[in-house]
Amino acid sequence: MNQHTVQTPYIVGEVHFYSTELNGTPVMFDTGPPTPEGEACLHENVDLKRLKYVFITHCHIDHYGLANYILQRSDAEVFISRRDAIKLQHHSERMEQMGRLLNGFGFDNDFTMNVRESFRKNKIFPEAPERFRIIEESDVPAELGISYLPCPGHSQSDLVYLVGDTAITGDVLLRNIFQVPLLDIDLDSFSGRFKNYDVYCSTLLNLTRLRGCRIMPGHRQYVDDLDEAVLFYVRTLLVRVVQLLPLRGLAMNTIIDQLFKGRITEPFILYMKISEIVFMLDFLENPTLLRASLEQMGLFDQVASLYEDVAH
Repeated sequence: MNQHTVQTPYIVGEVHFYSTELNGTPVMFDTGPPTPEGEACLHENVDLKRLKYVFITHCHIDHYGLANYILQRSDAEVFISRRDAIKLQHHSERMEQMGRLLNGFGFDNDFTMNVRESFRKNKIFPEAPERFRIIEESDVPAELGISYLPCPGHSQSDLVYLVGDTAITGDVLLRNIFQVPLLDIDLDSFSGRFKNYDVYCSTLLNLTRLRGCRIMPGHRQYVDDLDEAVLFYVRTLLVRVVQLLPLRGLAMNTIIDQLFKGRITEPFILYMKISEIVFMLDFLENPTLLRASLEQMGLFDQVASLYEDVAH
C-alpha cells in the first residue's frame, strides 16, 4: 500500500491518499484535495490510464475532492457509501435542515446563513462525482479482497477499508487528534439530529477488529497503536467536558459566548466548536454508553479516574 501526501489549504493541513494493485488491478483509496498540488501529486503517483477503482472513506473535500478530475481523465469507477450518496443527492435539503438545527440551538438566521456562506467560501462541499457506485450495493470490493467497516462518528458515513492486514481509516483513527464529530441531520430519516455520540460508542467496538492491523490514516503519518489512539481521543473528551460542567443547561449560543468570549469569529470554526460541544453534552446525558464500550475493549481502567471526575 503506497501512501501519498498532499498539503491542503484547509485547517487539517496535509492529507493522505493511497494506491496499490490488487490481483493486478490498480486501485486508490481517497483522492486528495481539488487543488493544483493535489492534481500534481495524483499524476506523479498514479497511472490514470490504468486506474480501475477509487474507494472513498468519506465525502469530505480533502478525501474525495479530485473524484471528478479522475473521472474526466480515466475509466475508473468511484465508490462511495450509501449515506454519502444521500448527502450529495440531497445537498440543498440537508443545508436547510442544518439551518433548522442551528436555530434550535439558539442561533439566529443570520448566523446560519453565515455558516452556509462559510461552507461555500471554504469549498467544504465540492461537486458530487459525475458518476459513482454505492459500495454497499457492489460485489467489486469482495472480488478484490477488500472488506469494509462502517465506523461513523466523525461523520455518519465514515468507512474503514481492510486489505489483508492493512486498514485505510480516513478520519476515523488519527494520531493525537480529537476528530471533530460534525453536527449533521440524520441522513436516514432527514428528521432530527444525527447522534454522533451514540454511534461513536458502537464504532469503538467495530474498531477492535483493527487490532494488529497496519493503520493507514487520512492525516498524520501513522498510528502506532489503535488502543492509544482511542485513549487519546477519550482522554481529550473527558478533559474538555470539565469546562462544560458549569454551563450545562444553558442555551448553546450562551455556552459558545461563555467559552470563547468572541475570540472565534469564523462561522465554520464556530460550527465545528458547536459540533464538539453537542457531542460532549450527549456524553453527559448518557456517560455509561461510553463506559460500556471501553469496558468491552478492556480500556476503561486507563481512563477511570477522569471518567469519575465528570460522570459522578
